[in-house]
Amino acid sequence: MTDQNRPSFRAALSNRKMQMTLGALALLAGAAGTALAVQAPGNVGPTDKAAIEKIVHDYILEHPEIIPQAIEKLQAKRMEGTIDANRQTIETPYAGAWEGAANADVTVVEFFDYACGYCRASLPDLAKLVGADAKVKIVYRELPILSEESSDAAKVSLLAAERNRYMVYHKALYGAGKVTRESIIGAATQAGITKADAEAAMASSKYDAELQSNIALAQKLQASGTPTFVIGDQVLNGAVGYDSLKDAVTSARGK
Repeated sequence: MTDQNRPSFRAALSNRKMQMTLGALALLAGAAGTALAVQAPGNVGPTDKAAIEKIVHDYILEHPEIIPQAIEKLQAKRMEGTIDANRQTIETPYAGAWEGAANADVTVVEFFDYACGYCRASLPDLAKLVGADAKVKIVYRELPILSEESSDAAKVSLLAAERNRYMVYHKALYGAGKVTRESIIGAATQAGITKADAEAAMASSKYDAELQSNIALAQKLQASGTPTFVIGDQVLNGAVGYDSLKDAVTSARGK
């Protein structure tokens, strides 16, 4: 992971937000125009079309509060389609990078960065969630966008996932505080991974494809940073807390 990847990630998110705003305005005009045309008697001619467009234009100016509502509705609709189209990739963990129920009825996916304090703060919420619900699976997807050490930590975590020592490493590194080369090696050692193997993983390009795939998925999901959670058809950005995670699981289970 290079510095070049991190700015491009943020730029893509900013561009996507602009597209959403323009798309919502088009949706408002198109939907309102269609509704009025359906209600109009007979065929709608050029004069009627101009009148309809003026009504729509004036209504939007008089009621600008509908624009955020339209953006939210458009975003939710598009997001459901994006998640459905990529669900298998999103919810399939890399090797052993998961915890909870093997045959879960709801999968909670977290995109995270080991250097992210909000991700660390979410750790007990996820532990509580998986401990209280025997039918939930947590899938962890590394999104190392904050620092070079983030990338090193993510590579070693994927090595730990291959050796079925993921959660031991995951919790040990978060428990160590600041992410450094020394804390990464220390967490790896606690997970039964030698210093030599950890250093080899950090230097290897073996895991680059997985990390780049996660970044591409995060961009599609309009992730605003870390942590980002995907639960059912919802994307939750930030350290939303246990109650919000639980509510999203309940909602997903009800569909």
